[in-house]
Amino acid sequence: MKYTLCVLSVFMFFLSCKTDEPVEENFEQDYSNEQEELMEFGYNLNNFTVVRDTIRRGDTFGLILERNNIDYPKIYQIAEKAKDTFDIRKLQVGKPYTLLCTKDESKEPQSFIYQPTREDYVVIEFCDSILAYREKKPISLKRRSASGIITDNLSMTMERQGLPIQLIYDMSDIYAWTVDFFRLQKGDRFKVIYNQRYIEDSISTGIESIEAAFFEYRGEQFYAFNFVIDSSKNIADYFDENTKSLRKTFLQAPVKFSRISSRYNLNRRIAYYGYKRRPHKGTDFAAPVGTEIQATANGTVTESTRRGGNGKYVKIRHNPTYSTQYLHMSKRSVNVGDYVKQGDVIGYVGMTGNTGGPHVCYRFWKNGKQVDPFRQKLPSAESIPDSLETGYKDFIVPLKLELDAIQFTEHEIENLPKEAEITQLQ
Repeated sequence: MKYTLCVLSVFMFFLSCKTDEPVEENFEQDYSNEQEELMEFGYNLNNFTVVRDTIRRGDTFGLILERNNIDYPKIYQIAEKAKDTFDIRKLQVGKPYTLLCTKDESKEPQSFIYQPTREDYVVIEFCDSILAYREKKPISLKRRSASGIITDNLSMTMERQGLPIQLIYDMSDIYAWTVDFFRLQKGDRFKVIYNQRYIEDSISTGIESIEAAFFEYRGEQFYAFNFVIDSSKNIADYFDENTKSLRKTFLQAPVKFSRISSRYNLNRRIAYYGYKRRPHKGTDFAAPVGTEIQATANGTVTESTRRGGNGKYVKIRHNPTYSTQYLHMSKRSVNVGDYVKQGDVIGYVGMTGNTGGPHVCYRFWKNGKQVDPFRQKLPSAESIPDSLETGYKDFIVPLKLELDAIQFTEHEIENLPKEAEITQLQ
């Protein structure tokens, strides 16, 4: 009954919401002269007049069909039949849709196809009987490789090569426990072998996985190989050539691609306070308001509140020894008692409390005392189980050979600054 009332309200809405804004013409395509079958969404497009458009502000499912000569009783019937598969109220502005219409003069719609993502689509078919279902476009994987020499930071180096944004994030996630991305030197370098997803072999929809990677940081080499340690649960992680996990118990930073604006310093003196000593027992990571703040390790939320100069903050107890605290949030997204995992979003960067700019003040507690997290010797996560060690070593042999064979381009080396050449040779 509730859904019926919602559907009726949708129709009342589109009857009363016809604005004075001009409505763009639908993009019609005629594939009837194609010599070969043109298949998409499981249909032969040669058999239809194809109308493509995107959801515009004010559009509803009913309004779209009404614009294309479907009367209200049939729209209501279609909506009722489709409700168990797709909520017609959840059309998003900017998302594409396709109408498959008859090829006669009436061009009567036979199917409505909505694409919430590049890979997923919803079909509502109403030519004879009414049928609704969800599908995914066929995805193919292409194996890629890339390399680069750092001249400024990882993000800019990879972006200049036109590498996918997701690859940048995935690389930073893999090495978040072994490489300090806030202290990269010119001349540090990387190689990566990854799988990229494509629709119809041409439209990229992101990174499927990174198979193997190599990072040379401050003269030290770090290999990373993606290995499944529990096939029944599809659990995989990254390990080095000696079967050691790259993962540490704590992330080095609670935000991605930020910068340290103020370090832990018990002897800090500030001009504003007459150069009196005011110890800073946290590490400040500058980032725009709204940036996601991540839990740096698994644990239980013990505080989630707002208090004095701390502003809005969250505190997490990881074990009897360690706790972490995240200050000046604009918004908190966890509550006391919640269990969070490493990398979970617990809030967003803000300027609440005593702060001169948007950042998160990250505080690290050991045995009830605040300490500098960058001076702690933190344990690593578990390595490859003994029962899988032999299989793992065999698995990485061809991947390591492939990584070692990837060459850095002459263009990268020629454009490396002199100080970077020195770092590289050292």
